[in-house]
Amino acid sequence: MIEEKEKKFLTVAPFQCAWRKDLKFREAGRGCVAFDAFAHNDVTVVFRENVGSQHYHYKRDNSPHYTVILGSHRNRRLKIEVDGKTVVDEEGVALCCSSMFQSYWISIYDGLISVGKGRYPFQNLVFQWLDSNPNCSVRYIGLSSWDKHVGYRNVNVLPLPKNHMLLWKQVDSGEYEGTDDGEEELEGGQMSYERRGLENFLESWELSDVLFVVGKEERLVPAHKVILQASGNFPLSSSNEDVIQLQDATYPILHALLQYIYTGHTQISESQLGSLWALSLQFEVMPLGKLCEEIVERFKLNKKLFDSGKNVELSYPSSQPHSCMAFPSQLPINVQRLKQLQSTGDYSDINIYIEGHGLVAQPHKVILSLWSVPFSKMFTNGMSESSSSEVFLRDVSPEAFKVMLEFMYSGELSLEDSTEFGTLLLQALLLADQFGVTLLYQECCKTLLECLSEDSVGPILQAVSSIPSCKLIEETCERKFAMHFDYCTTTSLDFILLDETNFSNIIQVGSHSLN
Repeated sequence: MIEEKEKKFLTVAPFQCAWRKDLKFREAGRGCVAFDAFAHNDVTVVFRENVGSQHYHYKRDNSPHYTVILGSHRNRRLKIEVDGKTVVDEEGVALCCSSMFQSYWISIYDGLISVGKGRYPFQNLVFQWLDSNPNCSVRYIGLSSWDKHVGYRNVNVLPLPKNHMLLWKQVDSGEYEGTDDGEEELEGGQMSYERRGLENFLESWELSDVLFVVGKEERLVPAHKVILQASGNFPLSSSNEDVIQLQDATYPILHALLQYIYTGHTQISESQLGSLWALSLQFEVMPLGKLCEEIVERFKLNKKLFDSGKNVELSYPSSQPHSCMAFPSQLPINVQRLKQLQSTGDYSDINIYIEGHGLVAQPHKVILSLWSVPFSKMFTNGMSESSSSEVFLRDVSPEAFKVMLEFMYSGELSLEDSTEFGTLLLQALLLADQFGVTLLYQECCKTLLECLSEDSVGPILQAVSSIPSCKLIEETCERKFAMHFDYCTTTSLDFILLDETNFSNIIQVGSHSLN
């Protein structure tokens, strides 16, 4: 089980401050914190060199610090204080709302403090202030309150790229266009988990670790290193602040390239086809490059095939059409390269530890999130897990976890035929059920039923009887046990460990078959 339960929201009492050691910038003096909050008075965020105490108050702090107060004086003002002294007191910037959660972000870069509204950092900029004598040592973030309780949730600490000033050339300083979804449940996440395919991460800031800077307007487009490198050959490093400059490209061309990688299909005007072809060759996205080449050749042979007023459709032919939504089979992703990234840990952003076994894997958050709702929520909604690079598990078989990881990276169940095959298969099934990896669970069920024998039926029945989602396996085992009742009850005494309900069902199945 996961040692720390996911925290849905945090309530800070009046005149107190919540500090967590993991709520800190990766680089002192530079970073961004994004969060949801609601308050009847104001929301107060403190930036300090060291962690403070629960009863900390910025007015009595003699050490260097910044304080940003959203909605001071009953939602009428924005205040910024340096070492307890007010340096900004703006009227009319009403950021807080008393009856619902609102989303905000605050970034600091060498004394430049930027405040924005909305779920997406670096957009909807509301206010900026530059400290002429900047404090470049602040690192830890405290979530505080004034004289009324404040609720916080979805707190994420993000790094700023080295050339961060490019961010402000594209921010929208207009009114926030998001919905005031204060009526949503506190547990609400930022993404629908019912259809969490890779398309949900297309140009999303969630879990992104690389930025494209596109065109003369220097538009920023976020992406994910592991996805890019499994699809082509991009100039990436192991740094957390990769930036890829594309001054000669335009956003529609890059968007088409990324859309093809993340969804398996895209469309573009015939006049832009050559540019897309060139970009796909530049980054060695060969399936797209080959497709562009074929269409260009067909166009040369017969210009009537195309209408310049319509877009050209480009789709990746899935090599496994019956795999449904299985990742990565329906996408132009090189599975062997993806598995290599898994084995080497290149571009990993998470370390998985299992109690008693230490570090067992260095995977990628975006891959785990594609398959597993618990992992996805852990990385995007939690107070600590979202910004942490470590996850600690207990009561988990490392071998079974390896099987689950390999499935996440290949879309295929891979088990070595050994004496422990049945045990490992069962452990993988239970692990897939625990983490909600539906397709792996289905594959394990299918394989388990195919190799079900008189010798294995008892232990399997005992293991799955308490798992609601294993009802089909449970009923199949009960029928198998009833058919070979004498053998199952004489070759081993394990049957005495069966649940009373299971044994009763076995007797009933046996009596019906005799009748």
